[in-house]
Amino acid sequence: MRKILLTAALAALPLAASAADVKDDVVEARQGYYSLLGANMGTLVSMVKGETEYDGAKAQTAADNMLILTKYNIGHLYMPGTSSEDMPGKTAALPKIWTDMGGVQEKGMAFVKAVENLQEVAGLDKGELAKGIQQVGGSCKGCHDSYRAKH
Repeated sequence: MRKILLTAALAALPLAASAADVKDDVVEARQGYYSLLGANMGTLVSMVKGETEYDGAKAQTAADNMLILTKYNIGHLYMPGTSSEDMPGKTAALPKIWTDMGGVQEKGMAFVKAVENLQEVAGLDKGELAKGIQQVGGSCKGCHDSYRAKH
């Protein structure tokens, strides 16, 4: 009997490791998705702040990229068991996300609308870009304040 239990326990080890690997992969993919958004946002913010010269074509490309990213279905990136409580030190996603998915979706839709507006105005001029960036930034902050652990 002991031999059977030991064999069963040893056989389960790769499955447990595999489940942990999947969760790590999900968190890494989620962070990668938001890094792509952040990279494009960074390009636009640097133009607004005057750190780089405003370039309408580059601004439009960054805003277009962000709009494309909003079309991606991110549902699978929020696998249960991938919160900051489940995986301390690996993610800042608060467990509240999984208990308030309606609120998360509402904030997500505000972000999408802000990005749609940004995409319409980014290439027009620096002033319009600044207004669009402010709206997107506000939608990001709203979600971060509610669903992201403070560092």
